[in-house]
Amino acid sequence: MKNILVPIGTNPDSDATLQYAVDFAAVFGAKIFVMEVFSVSSKAGGLSNIGEKVAQNSKEHVKEVIEKIDSKAVEIKIATYNGDIVDGLKDIDKELGIDLIILAPYSNDIQEELYLGNTTGKIIKRTDIPTLIVPKGTTLQPLKTILTSFKSGVLKRKRILDPLMAFKNKFDAAVNLLLVKTPGYTDDDLKVDTALMDISAQLTITENPTTYLGVLEHFQSQRPDLLCVFRRKRGFFKSLWEKNTVLKAEFYATIPVLVLSVKKD
Repeated sequence: MKNILVPIGTNPDSDATLQYAVDFAAVFGAKIFVMEVFSVSSKAGGLSNIGEKVAQNSKEHVKEVIEKIDSKAVEIKIATYNGDIVDGLKDIDKELGIDLIILAPYSNDIQEELYLGNTTGKIIKRTDIPTLIVPKGTTLQPLKTILTSFKSGVLKRKRILDPLMAFKNKFDAAVNLLLVKTPGYTDDDLKVDTALMDISAQLTITENPTTYLGVLEHFQSQRPDLLCVFRRKRGFFKSLWEKNTVLKAEFYATIPVLVLSVKKD
């Protein structure tokens, strides 16, 4: 794990998320790219250099956030982008190769009933980059147990497990698998890929209306330090395919959540 990207906005707690990312990067020996997105139309005003001014202001804002944290000798670079955040993430990933995005659950337009806001929801929904969602106020602790939950154990590409394996190896964590049989499951869904089995310490099979309810049922007994789920079109964050936001009534986690992509090579 070499390159970690942290999108920030005007959220006053963005420095806390960045500090977590820096602490995490220090463990892995990774670089941090702090990204802020702005949107300036080519028709904006009559000033030819308005985009440059906004970009400079964005950089200054990012510098102010960086000054609030302990960088721990981690290399931190600033990336600003004019346009849509998803397009910006894809462009930076194409240029640099981003191994992980670290972000907070809600976007700038925080509403207390939301777990994922519009911006964070778009990132989860529309990118193929592994993402670590870190609750507010979370500090990096040793990850002793990782609960990996899914409704189908079939993996089309083994490399999607690379971030999970990196977490397991770096923290010497136990990976427990939770296969949730949901309505309409098939026999193929119950097949668990050998790559998953090879890194797991335990496999539990349960039957629930949704994957999330399966996690809730076993959360207390497992007491994981990290929840790992897969980004599938009808996967854990199923509601994201209808909308970007996710209500806390639909899902809420007090621990970090690692979302793995099933698409990225």
